[in-house]
Amino acid sequence: MQPSLVGVLISAGLLVFVICMRWSMMTALIGSLAFGATAIGTIGSLGGSSPLIFTVFNMLLIVIALARRGIWGQMGAVFGRFSAAWIVCALMVYVVIGALLFPRLFAGQTSAFVASRTGRGVYETALAPVSANVSQTGYFVLAALTFLATCLLLKRDGALLDLKRGYFLWFSLHVCMGILDLLGKLVGAGDVLAPIRTANYAMLTQVTEAGFWRIAGAFSEASAFGGVSLTGLAFAYTYWSKTGSRFALALGATLLVLLLLSTSSTAYVGLAIISLPVVFSIVKSSVSGRLKPAEALLVALLLPTIVVALGIGLWAPHFLDPVTQLVDMTLVNKVSSVSGQERSYWNYKSLQSFFDTGGLGIGLGSSRASSWPIALLSQLGLFGTLMMLLLLGMLLWRPRRRDWEVDPEVDAIVSSTRACALASLVAGSLASGSPDPGIVFYIPLAAVLVSRQMLAVEGLAAVTLEQSAGARKRRPASRKSRTATSPA
Repeated sequence: MQPSLVGVLISAGLLVFVICMRWSMMTALIGSLAFGATAIGTIGSLGGSSPLIFTVFNMLLIVIALARRGIWGQMGAVFGRFSAAWIVCALMVYVVIGALLFPRLFAGQTSAFVASRTGRGVYETALAPVSANVSQTGYFVLAALTFLATCLLLKRDGALLDLKRGYFLWFSLHVCMGILDLLGKLVGAGDVLAPIRTANYAMLTQVTEAGFWRIAGAFSEASAFGGVSLTGLAFAYTYWSKTGSRFALALGATLLVLLLLSTSSTAYVGLAIISLPVVFSIVKSSVSGRLKPAEALLVALLLPTIVVALGIGLWAPHFLDPVTQLVDMTLVNKVSSVSGQERSYWNYKSLQSFFDTGGLGIGLGSSRASSWPIALLSQLGLFGTLMMLLLLGMLLWRPRRRDWEVDPEVDAIVSSTRACALASLVAGSLASGSPDPGIVFYIPLAAVLVSRQMLAVEGLAAVTLEQSAGARKRRPASRKSRTATSPA
């Protein structure tokens, strides 16, 4: 492996910052996700694969979890309480076996799309083992182990606060680098963040769309930047609506502006999708006459915005032509574009490979699709898809309301991380070529399960205390009754 000096320096700087702030490794891991095109090095034996810097913090988090005292007893408790742990392990084993076996078992029997290292881009070829089978499987195993480690570490006091700090650090860095990228292009300085993009990716960073600069931030292209902006917006909005945090409101507003300026069709369509639950909630609250403060503020801001836009359109009919052209190119005409047709063909052939392999899949990393569900079916097969759907159901499921109340801060953290994970799946369903949802999915899943289990324990304790109190109240009365009825 050939180390990247920039990647090493950024990793060291982030680690020093977290240590000085007395935050945990979990915070550092989540914060490192902001550097979406910064590699820690290049592995020549894997076709030039360049693992990103978050893998370093990933490994450190797993080591810290394994170094805990009584680790095997705690791990047994995790497997005893969370059925998701067994599902994740079964999925991990299936992925490893499939990545090694299926490309060889079905070699030449179906098509695959692989990325060229010689500038050809993505091209179609017969299915065969590729270096991505190893590299992407490594990412998947690392994410699965992170889930188990997070289940262990979240049980300590203050762990959820470290989780919250990590998400705010992630999206704050994301916003800062998005602004730097945009300002550098507007003032003619070019790609000012090029030195930190050390990953062996195709960098589409200096591109315009309908006269607008495409914002890439610290990522390799605008689509990736827009997808992360979407997940950050879901996190910030949910946390703000639960707590009224002004910082979350400011962060969410900035993310929304950057998302709109990113010229990413993935971000635009994803924004429309994740807005549907918000609109439904506002309509429901309006009908019931119980509009929440956050919802009332959105309505109050939306109406003047519409009026101003209509006024500008009437006063200067051609003023909004660049915006209209941008919408046409990124949304209306996207499907008929060369890129849209190419990605549709990827999805079609990926679905065909699912049937060509009898539902087993072609193995993780063997090909590329343009939608997370289709990538799931084509690469992990029916079994892997069902396992992933079970995990998604556990993330979505909410237990019935109990007699005890949830701590508002805990509820806000868990709900906002869940929203972030779901938004990432929405973005992935529109453009992702890999079936691996990553740690952005597994960490919120662990937070949901651990908080739910802690709530159940606290609720059981509360019920037990209430029963004990009731028994103590009844004891004096029963003694008095016995005394009154006993013979003198």
